[in-house]
Amino acid sequence: MTLHIHGLLLLLMAFTLYSSAYGPDKRAQKKGDIILGGLFPIHFGVASKDEDLESRPESVECIRYNFRGFRWLQAMIFAIEEINNSSALLPNITLGYRIFDTCNTVSKALEATLSFVAQNKIDSLNLDDFCNCSEHMPSTIAVVGATGSGISTAVANLLGLFHIPQVSYASSSRLLSNKNQYKSFLRTMPNDEHQATAMADIIEYFRWNWVGTIAADDDYGRPGIEKFREEAEERDICIDFSELISQYTEKEEIEKVVEVIQNSTAKVIVVFSSGPDLEPLIKEIVRRNITGRIWLASEAWASSSLIAIPEYFHVIGGTIGFALRAGQIPGFREFLQNVHPKMANTNGFLKEFWEETFNCYLPGTSKNPSFSSPFMSNHDDAARVGNGSAFRLPCTGQENITSVETPYLDFTHLRISYNVYLAVYSIAHALQEIYTCTPGKGLFTNGSCADIKKVEAWQVLKHLRHLNFTNNIGEQVDFNEFGDLIGNYTIVNWHLSDEDGSVVFEDIGHYNVYSKNGERLFINESKVLWSGFSREVPFSNCSRICQEGTRKGIIEGEPTCCFECVDCPDGEYTDETDASACEKCPPDYWSSKNHTICIAKQIEFLSWTEPFGIALTMFAVLGICLTSFVLGVFIKFGNTPIVKATNRELSYLLLFSLLCCFSSSLFFIGEPQNWTCRLRQPAFGISFVLCISCILVKTNRILLVFEAKIPTSFHRKWWGLNLQFLLVFLCTFVQIVTCIIWLYTAPPESYKNQFIDDEIIFITCNEGSLMALGFLIGYTCLLAAICFFFAFKARKLPENFNEAKFITFSMLIFFIVWISFIPAYASTYGKFVSAVEVIAILASSFGLLACIFFNKVYIILFKPSRNTIEEVRCSTVAHAFKVAARATLRRSNVSHKKSNSLGGSAGSTPSSSISSKSNHEEHFSTGERARGCKQKVSFGSGTVTLSLSFDDPQRNAVSNKVTKPKNSLEGKNSDDSLMRQKALLPLQNSDVGSESSFRTASNVDESGSQESVNDRLDNQSMESRAPKQAENVKNAVDGVITENMVNS
Repeated sequence: MTLHIHGLLLLLMAFTLYSSAYGPDKRAQKKGDIILGGLFPIHFGVASKDEDLESRPESVECIRYNFRGFRWLQAMIFAIEEINNSSALLPNITLGYRIFDTCNTVSKALEATLSFVAQNKIDSLNLDDFCNCSEHMPSTIAVVGATGSGISTAVANLLGLFHIPQVSYASSSRLLSNKNQYKSFLRTMPNDEHQATAMADIIEYFRWNWVGTIAADDDYGRPGIEKFREEAEERDICIDFSELISQYTEKEEIEKVVEVIQNSTAKVIVVFSSGPDLEPLIKEIVRRNITGRIWLASEAWASSSLIAIPEYFHVIGGTIGFALRAGQIPGFREFLQNVHPKMANTNGFLKEFWEETFNCYLPGTSKNPSFSSPFMSNHDDAARVGNGSAFRLPCTGQENITSVETPYLDFTHLRISYNVYLAVYSIAHALQEIYTCTPGKGLFTNGSCADIKKVEAWQVLKHLRHLNFTNNIGEQVDFNEFGDLIGNYTIVNWHLSDEDGSVVFEDIGHYNVYSKNGERLFINESKVLWSGFSREVPFSNCSRICQEGTRKGIIEGEPTCCFECVDCPDGEYTDETDASACEKCPPDYWSSKNHTICIAKQIEFLSWTEPFGIALTMFAVLGICLTSFVLGVFIKFGNTPIVKATNRELSYLLLFSLLCCFSSSLFFIGEPQNWTCRLRQPAFGISFVLCISCILVKTNRILLVFEAKIPTSFHRKWWGLNLQFLLVFLCTFVQIVTCIIWLYTAPPESYKNQFIDDEIIFITCNEGSLMALGFLIGYTCLLAAICFFFAFKARKLPENFNEAKFITFSMLIFFIVWISFIPAYASTYGKFVSAVEVIAILASSFGLLACIFFNKVYIILFKPSRNTIEEVRCSTVAHAFKVAARATLRRSNVSHKKSNSLGGSAGSTPSSSISSKSNHEEHFSTGERARGCKQKVSFGSGTVTLSLSFDDPQRNAVSNKVTKPKNSLEGKNSDDSLMRQKALLPLQNSDVGSESSFRTASNVDESGSQESVNDRLDNQSMESRAPKQAENVKNAVDGVITENMVNS
């Protein structure tokens, strides 16, 4: 019983407070079967008042009349009247209302909310028997309101305790979607989560990344700006400053915020606030004339009549704001125009509205007649009591409401008003479902239904949560699980009207929350006016936009939006401005000079069409032509002595190998393919080994023949053609086996080298195995070194016109070329690797061809007189005499040393002569001697002049049969000789040594009588040995020449 008494006293106190604070002039009220509550901001605020508590505190006075707030109130009354007059919706049921002014403050809103709660409790206790309640009103089953999110939050906390449904028409804070805390809250507008996302999308659309933020210090501004920060961070949008404001903020704090705005480089400012909270800040900015800023407005002030006035336009002109989608309310315009003070019995706010609209006073009101309308005096802060000069005239009641321009009649875009209209209809449809509920299909226990005549607030809340109906414009209305309606936004731009100079809100786009990401925002840029006049999009970035081909570079210690533009690295590109990173080009592409596109890399190889390739090809073709020419000459003159003397078959094979060498160089030119890569190195290696093998066999054969003391038939058989070809084949076979193993284990292949030069792709051959390539070249060089050794040893032999000497020169050229090739090959890259090898092949091939064959071709073509058997044998016999003379001198020196040791003479040097005449000399005439030749052979300090003559083998054979040997000194060897020689070998000895000289017969010393006996014996011995030794060598060489002739 005690608890009931305490509760009764509390409710009575609340009701007493309600009765005293809300008299007839403070509410709009009408009786009905079911009562709906309403909370609207008829005033923008309350007057500040110091409370010293010396007397009982009184309710503060509301100031600054809000015409838009009154229009929203009228929208609720219009909707209720329309429902009451409808036969389809809630027939036979009358809706009443109780509407209070929140004065845009939490305290006034809670005052009104306590009135709803207290009335409901009194009604539930049935206290009519205990008090005289002649003005008894039924319980309030739902409340429409409030406006600001901060006010709705406080009201929702209170109404939620009693499960009274609250349907807000303008509160968009996302905090109110929390059903665990705000259980009975619903709203007919989208929450700020979508609006904050839309703001970030607009900033991204115009490529801004440096902004400032301002938010109301309440449950609307703080959550909204917090959501915007989250969205901005995802889009790399940086916030330079973030400030909180309120309409009750001290002036000093407002000035500090303005200084931050003035000093900031951010030109775009995002504001989550209501009009009353933002107004003090805008006033200070206007006073300081801070222009050039772009304001991004939330829906709470995007169309505020406090801010959108011409006096502020130079500061806030061009503002881009979000507005709720406008709706249509048929007949609402006429309803607004038909108001009159006579209707004040149901609407206590009409008298003040009339007085504020026409700046007059109605007799009988409590308003001070000296009160001046803030709307008519440019929205001054408070009502000012004049000193007798600013008194209002009395109202006549005949004033024309349409003759005065106020926000009340600005119904061009009904946004909040339509939300109020929709909120009333939502409650009405919930009541309609209760009214038409069929038992067993209801929403309550066991499918039961509520009684429409005794309906309670929590029952209405249940039906509101499951509401689904179609509104008057054909849209489906249903609250989601959070009590929200998903809606779209209209984007407006503040323009200055050319007609009357007022601020108008031009639709420039929309934001559709139902669309996919990236397609939600649409803006018609042609309609946008920046700062109210300009068409150029303003710049609001911490750093200048990075052009194509550059990327953003981080500056240490600065936000991510403050960056430096860095050129993309080579091989990367970007075709976008303000790129965060550069993209890599595909493997076969490279970036352009400005790094805006990727272009195909240049393909480079030793091409047939480039000058270098053409030159190498011409030299290779020239080598092939010259080699073919030499081969043709050798074939045509194959029976001549010079060709026969050069071992004709080996020469043919050598020339064929040189053709292969020149031809192999062509495989290195052109785009490398797999088959050319696998063919060129083996072709080069085998060709050169075949060439060097031929030269090696030729050189070694000459050396063995001339170094043999007495060549026999064994030597001739051993060095026959079959064996020579066999040796050439064996040397070449080693190289062939190497190439086969190479191609089988690690075959070369075409390879695109992209690492040498970033902008060029070098198509080269990957040799597969460098070891195999090294062995191939090394084996060739080994054969060349052996050949060089034999050629150098036989360099003074006369065979084939000093052929060994030319082979030596050719091997020297070969080694110089290939020794130079190794560092050149290792230090070059790309197509020059092939070029270096081609040059080495051509140079060594030309060296071999020129040194070995050009002198012979020259004699064959231009000196045919030297292409005779006599010329060939002359060279050979000269060498034979040189060998014989050296042997004679060695023996002479030995004999002189012996005679001197036995007491020889110390006088003048004795001289002796040796005369050898062929037994054929007397049988030939002078004409036949014309076929002879003379050769002078020099060695040491001596010379010998040989006079040689040759005849055909047939004539020699006849002569040998007729002629008998005449001289025992000539011996048996004279039978096979074709040579007639005269030689005198005088010997002179001195104290220092001995000198020997060969002279012709005409130079013989006649003082032979002075010679000693021993000297004569020695000379006779030398005479008998020298011709015999010379004849042996001569015969051996003649045998080689004859063999070549027979084999040919």
